Amino acid sequence: MPRPAAKIRIPARVGSTAELAEFQRAVWGLVSRPLTPGHRMQRRAADGRPTREVAGRIVKPSDRLTALERLEIYNRMYWFRVLDSLHEDCPGLRAVLGERRFLRLAEAYLVRYPSRSPTLRDLPSRLARFIREAPRWTRPHTALCHDLARFEWAQVEAYDGAARPRFAAADLRAADPGRLRLALQPYLQLLELRYPVDDYLIAIKQRTALLRGDASHAPAGLRPGRRSRVPRPRRQACQVAIHRLDGRIYFKRLEPAAGRILRAIRAGRPLARALAAGLPPGRRPPPGAADRVQAWFRTWMQLGWFCRPE
Repeated sequence: MPRPAAKIRIPARVGSTAELAEFQRAVWGLVSRPLTPGHRMQRRAADGRPTREVAGRIVKPSDRLTALERLEIYNRMYWFRVLDSLHEDCPGLRAVLGERRFLRLAEAYLVRYPSRSPTLRDLPSRLARFIREAPRWTRPHTALCHDLARFEWAQVEAYDGAARPRFAAADLRAADPGRLRLALQPYLQLLELRYPVDDYLIAIKQRTALLRGDASHAPAGLRPGRRSRVPRPRRQACQVAIHRLDGRIYFKRLEPAAGRILRAIRAGRPLARALAAGLPPGRRPPPGAADRVQAWFRTWMQLGWFCRPE
């Protein structure tokens, strides 16, 4: 049998920082409780006592609202805000699961991993982990949903991740080719995926733009119906880089060899060893491999993916 929750401790008065912390934990324990199906505060607290009784020891009633009603306002505000934030951050997951199933997933996730950050930016940071731990919320599309959660969180990190001074051709002067190391920008995200979720999200955004009227002059045959849905992607392994340029997020597909080279650079290997990682073990470079690698590095330099090693 599950162990009963510890009794909520509420100090009789707040006269120290320790008592203030205890009071804050009591308020948080009530405000962060999931709402009922009718979007109301649960009638019992986590320790089993009536919520009305616990609320009466925390909040004073007003001339119009009881203590429970006053606290319920904050309970609803918290849940509506965090659910709205996840709703905006996860268009791919919503498209796969549908609004109702996504809402159930989001509520279960926030119960297991409530917000611990002063910013909503970090709210979906553990969603992929939760999907892997509790697959019942996403069956039979758990693998696809796990990829989408990783990909959508990677966009957040790419958007406002740290940037360091770019690596320039001048940095190659006097460098020992055998020991030269490059580094990748911290905001650059490299993902190995089981599904082509980059194309899927692009299709969802295009459909959303059409439904909002951003392409109202498009021929009628190209306008999606209100109930049309973007088909779920079929399984297809791919590698994608998520990066930013001029304040905008971009996705770039990577050939397998290119992905291996970039991950080796990120792992801190010398450039010569990183290049070797792009070759299949025990095989010679295919014809034209050198030209392809040069083209990759030229593109990566132009996009600013390399930075000076620390």
